[in-house]
Amino acid sequence: MENRSIVHMDLDTFFVSVERKLHPELRKVPLIVGGQGGRGVVAACSYETRLFGVHSAMPMRMALQLCPDAKVISGDMEAYSKHSHLVTDVIKDAAPAFEKASIDEFYIDASGLDKFFGAFKWAGELQQRIVKETGLPISMGMSVNKTVSKITTGEFKPRASKNIPPGTERDFLAPLKIEKMPGIGQQTAVMLHDMGVRDIKTLRDMPRKFLTSAFGKHGITMWNKANGIDHTPVVQYSEQKSISTESTFQEDTIDTKKLKSLLIAMVEKVAFQLREEKKLTSCVTVKIRYSNFDTETKQVAIPYSSSDHILLKVVTELFDKLYSRRMLLRLVGVRLSNLVHGTHQISLFDDTEEDINLYERIDHIKHRFGSDKIMRAVTLDVSRRVKMNSNLFKG
Repeated sequence: MENRSIVHMDLDTFFVSVERKLHPELRKVPLIVGGQGGRGVVAACSYETRLFGVHSAMPMRMALQLCPDAKVISGDMEAYSKHSHLVTDVIKDAAPAFEKASIDEFYIDASGLDKFFGAFKWAGELQQRIVKETGLPISMGMSVNKTVSKITTGEFKPRASKNIPPGTERDFLAPLKIEKMPGIGQQTAVMLHDMGVRDIKTLRDMPRKFLTSAFGKHGITMWNKANGIDHTPVVQYSEQKSISTESTFQEDTIDTKKLKSLLIAMVEKVAFQLREEKKLTSCVTVKIRYSNFDTETKQVAIPYSSSDHILLKVVTELFDKLYSRRMLLRLVGVRLSNLVHGTHQISLFDDTEEDINLYERIDHIKHRFGSDKIMRAVTLDVSRRVKMNSNLFKG
């Protein structure tokens, strides 16, 4: 297989950089973006605070203990989304094929450009164009695949511009800690540490059969990545506008208790889907259809979120306002729209440390064993209906 040229670009401390662009007085000030109050968490932090050990998803109270002089701001997802689109537009105008992995992260397939221009030179000029046209710092790494390029960017940030030549991937990866490798989360890292595996070299030298028996298919993926092997393609970017689910009843009903239980199950389903795709929504719509086929909807704008408890409250309130005729219903549905990419599985701006820990554990169970393996007790009677009768739509 001909060597590919895969470029990974990642905006440096994106939320912080946007805030400093909009508010120049914040430059060189130790800055934390995140939830206010003692139970809030860090969504993003400047390099000045990282010198003290502050990092994203850390409890805010701990961050302020480590860096008491830091300035804390709540953040503005509207501004971050706008600037993300600015960067996307620059890349879209220049790149032959690119994938938007998150609100601040991109992959570009620059394969073939070496014949005409030089892939790394081209990527460097695109990097400078992004800085010039958006005013945001961005790092860039290039190699033969997505895994090595992403790790390269992370290793040489901020303002990274580094190429890992073909054939040198294993040597580059060998001394790095296993936590540097995409796909190895906290729980997997703990398991590997218990096996005595702390660097990528040790992981790559382990027998594949052993990793497969311990981690299943994920073990093979980890072994391949540790050996610099990743054939994952760059998926051409297209903006997903909404995600929705609806259910038509076998028998029309007026039982509001069961209807609300069904809506709760639906919210759990679409919210988990959002977090799996690392996305947030800012518009919630509830749909109902009466037995006479009259269809009504009601929607509301909300701060960006993918948290069950926030969306559940909104959906319940919308349903109470919408269902006023007290006629039999034949269909209910939930739609989440105005989606943006986000690296955080839940809203670090609004949720507490307890919320984050809870959702991480719930999502881990759902991801490993299936989304129907853990649910709220109130949805037990209707979860089968959601699984069997509802359809998930993306648009």
